[in-house]
Amino acid sequence: MKHIIKISLLALIFLITSCGGESKKEKEGFSYEQKTEKKAAPQATAKKETKTPASQRVDLDNKGIGPVKSVTISEQINTEMASKGEALYKQYCMACHKPDKKFIGPAPKGILDRRSPEWIMNMILNPEQMVKEDPLAKDLLVEFNGSPMANQNLTEEQARAVLEYFRTIK
Repeated sequence: MKHIIKISLLALIFLITSCGGESKKEKEGFSYEQKTEKKAAPQATAKKETKTPASQRVDLDNKGIGPVKSVTISEQINTEMASKGEALYKQYCMACHKPDKKFIGPAPKGILDRRSPEWIMNMILNPEQMVKEDPLAKDLLVEFNGSPMANQNLTEEQARAVLEYFRTIK
């Protein structure tokens, strides 16, 4: 009986001291962060206010890195191709991309106003290399919490169909 009381008392003391140590660490971390924020706040705020997020940045000259060097897009939307692209988008892309709002990845709505068709297709076909070498793709990776785009191993024809579908999203 005495051993049970001693063991219980030791466990209680250990529990109390270990809990106290954790809250002390949190307070130290909080005060450290608070001090850092006070010193760096004016500069950090100024940078954040002037820098446009990668998902909203317009760069129509960048063709990206990958197999697609040139894409010809007609003025009229090819509805048959767009329909195939929509089916592919729903099958491969919807888990991370919502058509008109930010999700795990950026929304494709209005993407052709911000990116070249070549860049879009290269991002679909070659996301690993794009994230490693393309500055805009690197910035998108940071903006979207380090969630890299999965390579769905689509063909160029399939990527072109997805691009055509993107033209229909209003």
